[in-house]
Amino acid sequence: MKYIVILGDGMADTPVEQLGGKTPLQYANIPTIDDLAKHGQLGMVKTVPDDIAPGSDVANLSVMGYNPYEYYTGRSPLEAASMGVPLSDSDITFRCNLVTLSEEEPYSEKVMIDYSSDEISTSEATEIISCIDEHLRTEIIKFYPGISYRHLMVWQNGPYEFNLTPPHDILERKISNYLPKGPHSQIILDMMEKSSELLKNHPVNIKRMEEGLRPANSIWIWGEGKKPALSSFYQKYKIKGAVISAVDLIKGIGICAGLKSIDVEGATGNIHTNFAGKAEAAVKELKNGQDFVYVHIEAPDECGHRYEIENKVKSIELIDQHVVKVIKDELDAIGEDYKIMILPDHPTPLKLRTHTSDPVPFIIYNSRDNKYCESVEGYDEFSAKKTGIYFPEGYKLMDYFISE
Repeated sequence: MKYIVILGDGMADTPVEQLGGKTPLQYANIPTIDDLAKHGQLGMVKTVPDDIAPGSDVANLSVMGYNPYEYYTGRSPLEAASMGVPLSDSDITFRCNLVTLSEEEPYSEKVMIDYSSDEISTSEATEIISCIDEHLRTEIIKFYPGISYRHLMVWQNGPYEFNLTPPHDILERKISNYLPKGPHSQIILDMMEKSSELLKNHPVNIKRMEEGLRPANSIWIWGEGKKPALSSFYQKYKIKGAVISAVDLIKGIGICAGLKSIDVEGATGNIHTNFAGKAEAAVKELKNGQDFVYVHIEAPDECGHRYEIENKVKSIELIDQHVVKVIKDELDAIGEDYKIMILPDHPTPLKLRTHTSDPVPFIIYNSRDNKYCESVEGYDEFSAKKTGIYFPEGYKLMDYFISE
């Protein structure tokens, strides 16, 4: 038996007026996914407990079978694992975004314009983070370049008492109420303010503005965490596996769980990603001996944060056409038994432009047990809720998927 998880990050939503009162999943043309729902098991799962912030870190840990109460130690150390940054048990890590802030002064009066600096290229971002590290690093604080706008700060023997806000949660808001809080927060705030001065006239930003692109004119530090210690996925489920994602967070979870991380050329983490390449890489891994592949697609989440209604629908349709259909057709041709699970990690409602902890719909399709169910209309939040199937503890869904 082969096991495939296809995760559309932030795919779940609420009804959207511009879509005729339908959710993006209801509105999208997804014939392959709908067919799997009608021939599989449809239900709801709560991936994020109510008392934990609804981040992709917690949600994907749950989907992968890890109880967040037991295993969650923060977002950034998982990204550090993907980036190959070694950590000691006493290190504290932080996500360091390159953001676009408005030009008001002082710093606290600025507005969060874009949490991704117009999805700055990795090459441009590397130049900027190198500048930040050169001017702001200390004997115990260092910066490491990542992908696009997503980077890392490591504080050796650092404090852990912070109240930090994700930048994607405060789009178009004045940052004054969301600046770092906590006993040692002034150190972080000072670095953010200094970065604004450093980057104001950086050559990369001057060129970007000449090209009509938003500048990466500040760092934004958040997502603190400690070195994680996940148990082995193989020890849990006795199957070998791989993870396919453009996002360091998901790759890091996979690496910490002992899964093989697969890089796909052209995988970007947005709607312009190489959808087909991810599907082809998944099939290749299964053909080459892997039992399990976790395919993560970030695009719906990015569109939700950016309030791109049409693109969120389009991203779901591209997942159906270029990922789900390709994988299913290839596995049918091979003739080996397989199971596919399709779900989001969390909702990213367009009207909120951020994550929520509401339950999400899932499909489990078994190639050797695929009787047609007339009562299921397709794959969406409301159809899944009607089935009455519900997993209140998200991390138990993987146990059910693999052991069923």
